[in-house]
This record gives sequence, C-alpha cells and structure tokens, in this order.
Amino acid sequence: MSLAAEAFVSQMAAAEPWPENATLYQPLKDDQILLSDCASSLAVQAYLRMCCLPVQVVCKANAEYMSPSGRIPFIHVGNQVVSELGPIVQFTKAKGHSLSDGLDDVQRAEMKAYMELVNNMLLTAELYIQWCDDATAAEISRPRYSSPYSWPLNNILAYQKQWEVRRKMNAIGWGGKTLEQVYEDVSQCCQALSQRLGTQPYFFNKQPTELDALVFGHLFTILTTRLTSTELAERIKSYSNLLSTEKNLSVSEISPPVHSLFPSHSHSVALTH
Repeated sequence: MSLAAEAFVSQMAAAEPWPENATLYQPLKDDQILLSDCASSLAVQAYLRMCCLPVQVVCKANAEYMSPSGRIPFIHVGNQVVSELGPIVQFTKAKGHSLSDGLDDVQRAEMKAYMELVNNMLLTAELYIQWCDDATAAEISRPRYSSPYSWPLNNILAYQKQWEVRRKMNAIGWGGKTLEQVYEDVSQCCQALSQRLGTQPYFFNKQPTELDALVFGHLFTILTTRLTSTELAERIKSYSNLLSTEKNLSVSEISPPVHSLFPSHSHSVALTH
C-alpha cells in the first residue's frame, strides 16, 4: 500500500468507530476454500479477536471476485472495504486499535520483517502445493475451487486460477522448485520463527501482535487441514515452541475458541471430495 493510500485509509477509518455489524468475507468453508485462503482468513479473524473487535464471517462463492485486491479475506466496515491482513492492521490502527503500539521502532521493523518472511515462505509454499503439485491440484484444489460452478465454467475458472498461480511462481523463481525444496523452505521459515520465539509465549514482549495472529493462522490451518501428504504438517511439528504458542493462542488469547472463529475448521477441514 502506498503512503498516500495509507493516509487516505487512516483518515477515513478514524472518522467512525468500529461498528457491531462489521463483516469478513471468505469463500465457502465446507466445499470451496483452500489452504492458503483458510490461513489468511483465520489470521485476520484472530487479529480482530485479539483487538476485541467483533466481526461476522460471511462465506460467499464469489468472495475472491468481490475483494478489491482479488485476495482473501476482506472486511466490510461501515462504507469501507479493506482486504488482507496488512491493510486491515493499518485500518484498525487508525481507529485506535493496535497490538503493536508497545513496540519500539527496532522491534516494529523486526516484526514486519518476520511477517514478510511468513508471507514470502509459508503462504507461497501453500500456494505452490495447492496449484503446482499435480496430485494436490487434481485431487483437491481444482475440484474445490470450482465446486460452486457448473460445467464448463467450473473447469475454465479452475484451470485459469492454476495458470495464474503457476505464472506467479515462475516470476518469483519458485516455478522450477521441487516439492522437497518447498518443504525445506518451510522448515527454514519455521526455524527462523522458532529461534525468534525462543521460550517466550509471544514473539514480542508479553502480549501478542499481528505477527502472532499471522503465524497462528498459518500453523493452525496447516496442522488441521488434510492434504494428499502429511509432510507439510510434519515439518511444522518439529518445532515444539511454535506448537505451544499456537495452542496457547487458541485457548487463552482468542475467545470464543478458534472453533467458533472458523466454523468446521477444527474438524480437520477435509480438502478432499
């Protein structure tokens, strides 16, 4: 987001208090939503819950096309529509709700660097597995992504999405990677996060920040989502302190429990037909 855009969002956001009818939009949770969108949506829900900001989750088959950025999730607050965790954090901050105000400049810069790491590694790995692994794309991603639509539109949209993601992977240098290399990237990301967390309950100070919400969204989703292989979850299970903070957040910091935040997700969202 540009500085001018951030300033505009801040000005508009600050004008009104957070409403009781704020809405978060995501794809259909039972039949359509994929791993990466599950993780991103849960991260935003966790963040808003940590800020004690109420939000109603609405599932729409065309949520991706409703989003101003084309990405999931997005929130509708008053007359504002904001998508993705980063801009949503800025939007809530303008309304006086922030989880990172207690950080100094160095800590804030470090937190943003780790958030970039998660987005560049974990999120990209999820997208790669969904659309570049042939077995996962054929058995899970294309059937689920296209499930709300009838033939031939379902096939057209699914293959178009797969082509878009694969083109992105080629552009960022991931197109030639093997699945094992992607799993290794995930391990390296988790190693960096694990070292930063250490024995602390949260990544910075004694309170959770947006980084905790982001990591929680991805870890919880990976650990509770069935794929064609368990390797992705197994890589994360190697880092006991990350598992501990994920469990602590789901139990103590996010109330009501994550099961209510993300209906049906706690039952190992079966991304299979």
